[in-house]
Amino acid sequence: MNRRPKILIVDDRPENLVALETVLRDLDVELVKAYSGNEALRATLHHDFALALLDIQMPEMDGYELAGILREEEKTAKLPFIFISAVYTDNLNIFKGYERGAFSFITKPFQPEILINKVKFFINIHKQEAALSDLNEELKQKNEDLEQSNNDLEAFTYSVSHDLRAPLRAVHSYAMIMREDHEKELNAECLRLLGNITRNAERMARLIESLLEFSRLGKLGITAGIVDVNILIQEALEDINATVQKVPEFRIQKDMPRAVGDRDLLKQVFVNLLSNAVKYSGKKEAPVVEVGARLDGSEVIYHVRDNGSGFDMQYMNKLFGVFSRLHRDTEYEGIGIGLAIVQRIVTRSGGRVWAEGALDQGATFYIALPAAGV
Repeated sequence: MNRRPKILIVDDRPENLVALETVLRDLDVELVKAYSGNEALRATLHHDFALALLDIQMPEMDGYELAGILREEEKTAKLPFIFISAVYTDNLNIFKGYERGAFSFITKPFQPEILINKVKFFINIHKQEAALSDLNEELKQKNEDLEQSNNDLEAFTYSVSHDLRAPLRAVHSYAMIMREDHEKELNAECLRLLGNITRNAERMARLIESLLEFSRLGKLGITAGIVDVNILIQEALEDINATVQKVPEFRIQKDMPRAVGDRDLLKQVFVNLLSNAVKYSGKKEAPVVEVGARLDGSEVIYHVRDNGSGFDMQYMNKLFGVFSRLHRDTEYEGIGIGLAIVQRIVTRSGGRVWAEGALDQGATFYIALPAAGV
């Protein structure tokens, strides 16, 4: 925003104000004149000033008194001053000026170049602060717009996913009915196609459930409490072992520090991380999954490490994106939303999440959470 800076010039003698106007006439500023301290105070009610030039010796209210009053008002508390005085400026007077918040002091008669340079200095500072303020406002508005867009997108995702479930169930059910009731009448190609329909309907159902789960996370409140992660991991392992064919060797650190967070949501974090570790280490001859933790100041840093396929660190930032996958479906089945859920839960719990890995050398996922009792 292009705003012309305003300068308040205060002097009880009109000829002095004319002289100041003459000296500053080539600057791109707006000058507002005041012939007394009271007039200056009234002017500050109607204008926002970048700088004030104050004569010290004025009747009724001198420059020091005016500066003191302006310093006490919230609107003008940070307004820079240049005191202009014909009085001998001994150390006491100069100190008094700075005590009132003055940033500079000029004695009469003065060289015009000195005043111009001082004014330019403060005007440049004002313009930089104004530009920064405009930028902050612009960023604030963009953040608000982005937040609204995210909310709209989540609402849309939830609505679409919810509405898709019913027709998808119908497709899956009809395919199953055709197979069960007419399997003997169908040739091999028809049965193959029915199998494709069933598998893809099931995969779409999992995708929709994941989308709904991700959308719900934005609406759920966090119920924070002290969480025993040792118990959470055992529960997560029980859920996972019931669904996998090749169970890896689990190496679980004992007596890991407790964290602060939402117990149910953090269980989902460890289910997702352990499921990933099991999946991506499953093709190894001897799959191993390690879980451990350490205290680091006010945080507990947990890790889940596997010896699976790993990943290239240049793609690390893509790991936690929605639908971001570093492997093809033919290599590892998945939807690409599990790690996005992990990041959202951990971030909303006041924590951090990151990963390290190397191709064919496994991956380690870290989550840092507030430590209990710290």
